[in-house]
Amino acid sequence: MTTQLTRPLRLGMVGGGRGAFIGAVHKIASELDGKAQLVAGALSSDPAVATQSAANWFLPRSYHSFQEMAVAEAAHPEGIDAVIITTPNHLHASVASAFIKAGIHVMCEKPLAFDLAEALELQQLLSQHSVLMALAHSYTGYPAVEEAKAKVACGELGVIRKVLVEYHQDWLMQPLEQQSDNKQAGWRTDPAKAGISCCVGDIGTHAANLVEYITGDTISEVCADLSTFVPGRTLDDDANMLLRLSSGAKGTLTCSQIACGEENNLRIRIYGSKASLEWQQQEPNSLRYCPAGQPWQLLRTGVNLSSPLALAGTRLPGGHPEGYFESLANIYRRFFHDIHLTQTGQPALGGYPGITEGVRGMALIAAAVTSSTKNASWVSLK
Repeated sequence: MTTQLTRPLRLGMVGGGRGAFIGAVHKIASELDGKAQLVAGALSSDPAVATQSAANWFLPRSYHSFQEMAVAEAAHPEGIDAVIITTPNHLHASVASAFIKAGIHVMCEKPLAFDLAEALELQQLLSQHSVLMALAHSYTGYPAVEEAKAKVACGELGVIRKVLVEYHQDWLMQPLEQQSDNKQAGWRTDPAKAGISCCVGDIGTHAANLVEYITGDTISEVCADLSTFVPGRTLDDDANMLLRLSSGAKGTLTCSQIACGEENNLRIRIYGSKASLEWQQQEPNSLRYCPAGQPWQLLRTGVNLSSPLALAGTRLPGGHPEGYFESLANIYRRFFHDIHLTQTGQPALGGYPGITEGVRGMALIAAAVTSSTKNASWVSLK
């Protein structure tokens, strides 16, 4: 029998301080349901920024390095239960390794690591420790996405034949990385910090993860054409891919950060032998469902979703928008539940992105870049 939590879980964060975007998002989402509280952080590599950021969030404990934080929190009588990693990509694996070795659970931003080799090393390390790891593929937490996944799983779409997924933005249309105060553009376009890809690593991995999460299938091969349109930029800012899925389904994945007029347009369409469905992140409470030979249906969060996970992830009555914070909070909710289960000697249940999805994301990046350098030849993710 599952026992009840007697206190909020204690969280720490590495990165995410002043000037960052995603740190505040994780703080809000992780604390949304009242099951956890951020109490410690190494919020910046700049000691002054780290101290001021921690003060702004009223954190009891602030550290100047993640190494110091991992050791101190592991020894602290009220040390953190889990750490949230919101640093640039090149630090993900080293930070995660330090806390895994300290016996502290890990929530990491995507992509999992700097490259595939680091990701595989991290997977091996995790297998040697009784520590849980979650990955912030936040779009999988939307109730409408859960409804879509349930419909595919129970066979309502029949055999999946075709998948179209796109993730388009325009915020890197100009060389923002050349502005000294734009940290977000700076590290994402820097090969020393982002790795071998900007666009595919940053948002293409989200699109691919959504395909695999909803269909329950895996992308087996890609044929990719990556482009760098902004003069002076080193890494890709646009990508077009053909996909082959393990089941035999075919698909396309396009992602761009130079698509004029696009805000955060993540959209997926799945076509089966019995029905199809469509979901868009900018209208996340709606799922368009089209059974063959029947009028299409608009399924709405809080109104007529029916799968257990979709209902469990719905917080508000119909007509009240639920968005990005709530989606990420749903992933945190399952992650926290698993932490509690392990603390009480019970097996974890999963159901959220983790190390496997992280390794697959790094394999996608590697395959896409390799394919593009070989004149868009087919490359296997295996």
